[in-house]
Amino acid sequence: MQRKAIVIGATGLVGQYLIKQLSELYETLIVIARRPPRYINASMRFYQVNDFDNLTEVFASVGAGRTTDAFSCLGTTKKQAGSDDAFRKVDYDYNVTFATLCRDKGVENFFLLSSMNADSDSRFLYNRVKAETEQAITALDFTQLVVFRPSLLLGKHKGRPLESISQKAFQLISPLVSESLPLHPISAKRVAIAMAVTAQDAYERRKYYSDTMSADTTIIENKQMLAMTRAKQ
Repeated sequence: MQRKAIVIGATGLVGQYLIKQLSELYETLIVIARRPPRYINASMRFYQVNDFDNLTEVFASVGAGRTTDAFSCLGTTKKQAGSDDAFRKVDYDYNVTFATLCRDKGVENFFLLSSMNADSDSRFLYNRVKAETEQAITALDFTQLVVFRPSLLLGKHKGRPLESISQKAFQLISPLVSESLPLHPISAKRVAIAMAVTAQDAYERRKYYSDTMSADTTIIENKQMLAMTRAKQ
């Protein structure tokens, strides 16, 4: 059967790298976004959604199913969103809606970009919402759910001046900092590679062990992503 991948958040910092990686692994790459990604190839099927509140209507025409792997890199910040509620709508509502639609279509494998600091008891809204999103998607019982929790993402963030300052500071000391440290920043490209490598490894296991595999949730921490991409960046 033809392998498919479906992605939201494809125009973001990690997503733009991820679709390049996935285009080498899947025969069909379905992208749902507000605007076309900068990277486009012949295998890509682009579905424009001007407002993610209309995601259900757009998804109805998407040909996803059991042989489709779903990926979400969708996320924002409170500053970009404009309010607590708007931030939660993007990071929680849209992600959970997308995951639910995928599950209803028969998608068995879901790959979610989250954050190292995801914590439902955190006093910070960002961390709480990330954890709540993980929990809600876990409850959908995908055959396989893989959650990626990167540290500070290195790359060009529009509208995130504090992160840009942090990145510049880190670049000055990076030669002296070991990647074994849990809080070591990671480039968006390496996160994308880690997501693609993990999906491919999962596919290879399913080919040979599908009859004995049970539902599973895996957390890929920042340190693991750094290790698995050290020779691939």
